[in-house]
Amino acid sequence: MQNVPRQSDHLRVHYKGLLFVFMAGVLWSTVGLGIRLIQEANVWQILFYRSISLSTFLFFVILIRSRENPLKLVVRAGAPAVVAGLSLMAAYSGGIYAIQSTSVANAMLLFASAPFFAAVLGSYVLKERVSAVTWVSIGVAIFGITVMVSDLTGGPEWSGSLAALGSAIGFSIFTVSLRWGKSNDMLPAVFLSGLFSIIITATICINLALPLVLSVNDISISFGMGVFQVGAGLVFYTLGSKTLPAAELTLLSLAEVLLGPFWVWLFLGEMASSATALGGAILLFAIVGNAVYGTRKKREKPRARISL
Repeated sequence: MQNVPRQSDHLRVHYKGLLFVFMAGVLWSTVGLGIRLIQEANVWQILFYRSISLSTFLFFVILIRSRENPLKLVVRAGAPAVVAGLSLMAAYSGGIYAIQSTSVANAMLLFASAPFFAAVLGSYVLKERVSAVTWVSIGVAIFGITVMVSDLTGGPEWSGSLAALGSAIGFSIFTVSLRWGKSNDMLPAVFLSGLFSIIITATICINLALPLVLSVNDISISFGMGVFQVGAGLVFYTLGSKTLPAAELTLLSLAEVLLGPFWVWLFLGEMASSATALGGAILLFAIVGNAVYGTRKKREKPRARISL
């Protein structure tokens, strides 16, 4: 007689997935605080050391999990992994620069627009259908972003906001590239992005005569972000995403957006402007509305096994 999984077992797995993804959001949310604690290093120096620890960490994670050389998995993934790796490297560099140039709240909220860029990109590149509700949500999100940047004074704040939007576009290209390659595993592509980042940032630092010998504080924080903030966050997200639908993943990812400004307020006293708070609320409303609509649409269809 075949064993039928009990409802309590399904709930236990589901709640464990929720916890894992929430923990990923908590770890990812510390990026703003970590970069604020950097004393002297710029974006290329931070990314260089963060990528060394991230790549080393993911090499052993992938090796233990798959029992294969991670480089072989990258080669097997082909062109989509290369595009994903390069786009993620661009997203990371834009994200670090954005946090160094504008408020953490402004940067984190602009990062949250990535799913909408992915929807537009997916519709053109992969011919994926975008619902009318998603298009409306994109319009609302654009309005929210406009409100957020309306009181910026120019200079670094503007360039930081543009870098944050560029980072969101980079994350969206990464997401679409994984779908293009029909990959359910993001770790090899993230590992490859770390290798790209090491090579490219080292080249930039050498050409710009930027020292690669930094203070103990800056190197320690950069290494720590690679292992804990990015690496461990990805492991938690990978474990949790296997049991959760995309709409719930989107909603749980908001923990990163909401907690990021909270940490810098709690430890450093950094406050968001009224325009950032209002525009961010509009943007979050668009994200939540689109995710809730996606959940309802899935419930209207016959229940199917979701593999993420």
